[in-house]
Amino acid sequence: MTTPDTATPRSPAAPPGLPRARGPLSESILAVLAGDGAPLPGADAVRRSDPYGDDLHLLLYVLYELHYRGFAGVDERLEWDPALLGVRAAAEDAFLDALRRDSGPGGRDVAEAVDALQLEPVGDDGHSVTHHLQREGELWQLREYAAVRSLYHLKEADPHLWVVPRLRGRAKAAMVAVEFDEFGAGRAEDIHAQLFADLMTDLGLDARYGRYLDAAPAQALATVNLMSLFGLHRRLRGALVGHFATVEITSPPGSRRLAQALRRAGAGSAAQRFYDEHVEADAVHEQVVRHEVIGGLLEDEPGLAADIVLGIEATGHLEDLLGDHLLAAWREGHTALRAPLTPESLA
Repeated sequence: MTTPDTATPRSPAAPPGLPRARGPLSESILAVLAGDGAPLPGADAVRRSDPYGDDLHLLLYVLYELHYRGFAGVDERLEWDPALLGVRAAAEDAFLDALRRDSGPGGRDVAEAVDALQLEPVGDDGHSVTHHLQREGELWQLREYAAVRSLYHLKEADPHLWVVPRLRGRAKAAMVAVEFDEFGAGRAEDIHAQLFADLMTDLGLDARYGRYLDAAPAQALATVNLMSLFGLHRRLRGALVGHFATVEITSPPGSRRLAQALRRAGAGSAAQRFYDEHVEADAVHEQVVRHEVIGGLLEDEPGLAADIVLGIEATGHLEDLLGDHLLAAWREGHTALRAPLTPESLA
């Protein structure tokens, strides 16, 4: 049984359609969501799959998306289906185990991990997407970057809200203050997700929610899945705060470079505004997050220090994987997407 759609298909409120499968695991899950009565993949098969691969991350993405906007024609009751949650747990185990193994040295020194985020390289080290786009990025590359990032930015700040009821005192008050800005400070037209939709429109992209899921590589899905993984589990609240700190602290310099790249490429004012806004807002947010959100959380729960460090390191690890993928493709002169943007996909 499916639930009726309450918005017209082209409405901004309409949920996206189901994506195309990327392997046997995601194929099984998508068949279940479509109501085809297919068998679910076994937990062992899920745990054995590539923890950074397309199949696992599409599986995770679509199951997480049931907690956001859902999919057109998919029964909303499946959000809490026990069998689907069991498959998701197996995929989360594989992903989280890989992150703990690969992301960095770990430890409990939160101050050291945060300080490292504030160290900007003297020049382009050859691995920075924003340096590349600022210096030599072409308009088609900026469009691809926006399409990839739309998976997060069209739900910007939503995953971080899940941590609010798990905080108290200073940490909660500061977190809500930052999120208030992310959601436009009471003005719908200034919600950061809306500003990104305006950027996409300015670049000639289709700004509908979830539009470029099929085109996005596994590395992009993983960066979004990380937020959902940390946000949906109370036991990972420290890791979500670490992720949030990483986003806010590293945003201003990268946003400045992207705003300059868009100006150099001749993009319109709406495209530039999104990153200009983040240069100003996040420069303030980084201090609030460091001293009040992190400081308040550690004052209340010092035992979460290692999880905060995990959140910081895992975020950097996945961003590096995505950046390396994008730059490798662009330097060869070909698309970094699973399918190139076409006139049909631009509008």
